[in-house]
Amino acid sequence: MDTLRLNLALAKSGVASRRKCDELIFAGRVTVNGKVADNPGIRVSETDRIAVNGRSVRVKKTQYYFLLNKPKGYVCSAKPANGQNSVLTLFKDVRERLFTVGRLDKETTGLILVTNDGDFANRVMHPSFGIQKEYLAKVWQEITDVHLKTLMEGIEMEGVLLKPVRVTKVRKGTLKITVMEGKKREVREMVAHAGLDLFDLKRIRIGGLHLGTLSEGVYRNLTESEKNSLFGTKQQRLKGQE
Repeated sequence: MDTLRLNLALAKSGVASRRKCDELIFAGRVTVNGKVADNPGIRVSETDRIAVNGRSVRVKKTQYYFLLNKPKGYVCSAKPANGQNSVLTLFKDVRERLFTVGRLDKETTGLILVTNDGDFANRVMHPSFGIQKEYLAKVWQEITDVHLKTLMEGIEMEGVLLKPVRVTKVRKGTLKITVMEGKKREVREMVAHAGLDLFDLKRIRIGGLHLGTLSEGVYRNLTESEKNSLFGTKQQRLKGQE
């Protein structure tokens, strides 16, 4: 029977990042088969009874990794407000509890990752990996050099100056904007700050993963090579995205 290190099993189950799971274990807040566990490296399987702060945690038997083209009008929440549609309802054939890796707002379409592997999700979102996100933005105005300069100067959000990695004019009213932080509504706020009126926003890339021709509302499995490509060295990722 397949086994995992305890800290990895907890992280993959969505408890917390692997480092935080280590802290929980060393603090005596994790039990395995009724006994307090004090070593993150002990091996566990799906038959073991694991609990964190008294709450049962199930070791995931099958890990799922999907690339979805999020449709407009859907939210990235497992418990949407009344009348809202969750992107997770698109995965009717998957019986495991899934969650999105980060979020796109209701009106933004495009690439989002969906998984049941908490460790994978935490690694993709952690700033230390420097994984870029690229958006295709369509505006009503003709884009000028002044607009581009203003966009590259960035915008202050929550007391932090956020600057895009790259801004490229594609056509008269279309931009490609690459960011690193991925703060909530960051790209929308940047575009508005530049004096442009946005009418369509789509995420087309995360790291080395491209949306391609996948239709809205359709998802596919990630390949092993695609998953691994997200976590190369920062120099390799940046070189491959130029």
